[in-house]
Amino acid sequence: MKLRTLLLGTVAALTFSGFAVFGAAAQECERGTLDARYCDTNGDMLADTPTDPSKLADPSTLVFAFTPVEDPSIYKEVWSDFLTHLENETGRKVLFFPVQSNAAQIEAMRSGRLHIAGFNTGSNPIAVNCAGFNPFTIMASENGEFGYEMEIITYPGSGIEEVADLKGKQLAFTSPTSNSGFKAPSAILKADFDLISERDFEPVFSGKHDNSILGVANKDYAAASIANSVLKRMISRGVITQDQIKTIYQSQTFPTTGFGVAHNLTPELDEKIRNAFYNFDWEGTSLQKEFEQSNEDQFLPIDYKNLWDVIRKIDAANGVEYTCN
Repeated sequence: MKLRTLLLGTVAALTFSGFAVFGAAAQECERGTLDARYCDTNGDMLADTPTDPSKLADPSTLVFAFTPVEDPSIYKEVWSDFLTHLENETGRKVLFFPVQSNAAQIEAMRSGRLHIAGFNTGSNPIAVNCAGFNPFTIMASENGEFGYEMEIITYPGSGIEEVADLKGKQLAFTSPTSNSGFKAPSAILKADFDLISERDFEPVFSGKHDNSILGVANKDYAAASIANSVLKRMISRGVITQDQIKTIYQSQTFPTTGFGVAHNLTPELDEKIRNAFYNFDWEGTSLQKEFEQSNEDQFLPIDYKNLWDVIRKIDAANGVEYTCN
């Protein structure tokens, strides 16, 4: 089975069987590529807040989830100081939801069980179109820089010195919804190096970036495509050492995790949540400790329509369609 077929089959399983049970009647409105349950009357490519008060959500307990790029148990502690701040700003209890997969995270928001989230780069367009996710902020450095690069890594002595050497070898991806873990490398390898999965190399899926990185470091995988932001954090924590990894390709800079809310929260609650991100004081917090190695120390406002344009183009190159039911 070709990898493109695998991708479309996986996305179909995620969007059809995973989401069908939460069906809603289609609305007559402008929506672009959004699912039929959402409207986009202002053309920002995001689901509008419902105009019918009965369709607004005002939960007494808010649920937050961070993209499952690494061990969820680690990130419950990492986000603890921010979630305490979020509770103070909203006056609501906030629970950390340790999701195990991108599909589970998207499904949770579509079903109304997830209110605030950070979706990884590749999952953002699917979450926006299929789950009504409204991303509004991204982690950035003090001078406003943000993003990460996709890297193809191997281990010293693997016999892989450059991208062309992947031919006949094994390449680990993370999941079909990941930009750096699947979609970007698939498009780049095909367009720039004429390397196609199964024809030229053996694809395997590890599930998460940390699995792929550890797999290469321990020589279980010959090579892997990963987000270098995850790699830097793992080296900073001492999970692996720099000399266990060798990079043979680095991409352009992509936007990193986009943070946002479910589209149907009341305007008052939505505003409180956004303000909590923007007025959070990082100094001395668990969040600063985790992300200081990448110089991320603020939440910067973003425009999804423009910032994620390159990611949507990568999706188009891979034949991905945002079909949700």
